[in-house]
Amino acid sequence: MRIRYFTKHYETPGSVASAARHHAWLAEHVRPLRLPALSVVGPTSLTYERIDGRPARPEDLPVLAALLGDAHGAAWTSNLRPAALNTPHRFRDGTAFDDYIGTRQTALRRRLEQGHLPDQAALQALLGLLEKTAEGPTAFYKDSNVRNFIVTEADGIYTVDTDDLTLAPMGYDLAKLIVTLFLTYGPLPAPAIDAALLTYNEAAERHAARLGTTDRERLDDFLALHSVLTAPYAGRNGYRYCWPRPFLRGSA
Repeated sequence: MRIRYFTKHYETPGSVASAARHHAWLAEHVRPLRLPALSVVGPTSLTYERIDGRPARPEDLPVLAALLGDAHGAAWTSNLRPAALNTPHRFRDGTAFDDYIGTRQTALRRRLEQGHLPDQAALQALLGLLEKTAEGPTAFYKDSNVRNFIVTEADGIYTVDTDDLTLAPMGYDLAKLIVTLFLTYGPLPAPAIDAALLTYNEAAERHAARLGTTDRERLDDFLALHSVLTAPYAGRNGYRYCWPRPFLRGSA
């Protein structure tokens, strides 16, 4: 079968180098993820194997939850154990991950400026929630929106768009998947979310018992953060539904 290719362009050589390093890091340390092969690194572009398939759907949530739990567990066991959530981390090979707190504090403040938060009190509540969730074993965040998984007819699931990786708590990227499934296809049944969390924890704890401890309250905290962080994209990228307000449990 003939292999086809896709070329992605970047603004700077530094962005190319960072994206290539992140792809290589995932290929080495997160073996559960299946990635398109990176074939050519150009001055301002990367050329990947083109994968034909469809984006994730709600019926894929169980298998994707298991995949993410396995991936996060493998990454922690292989290379993320020493990383702290509130500190940017640079690996021995030069690969760098932004921390969990800093970039999201900036993004949440921007959401207030953009009108996606009602007032300063709501911002402070979310910043407090961000600080609260910055604990436990360190995973990675790769933006698990529905378009970043390609489900093929023959080969299973590929993970794409791995340019920007950051540190994140266990379960945070699962919450991003759940939010984007909701935004794309509509509300998900609560039992489906509970089952996905259980599946995620079971997959993660096969690597270490402490990795499979994300509970529903913590997942809901992540969902609240993602609902605000994704707010500017409503009506774009296939997001046809709006996450229900209030953003925070118990808020007005």
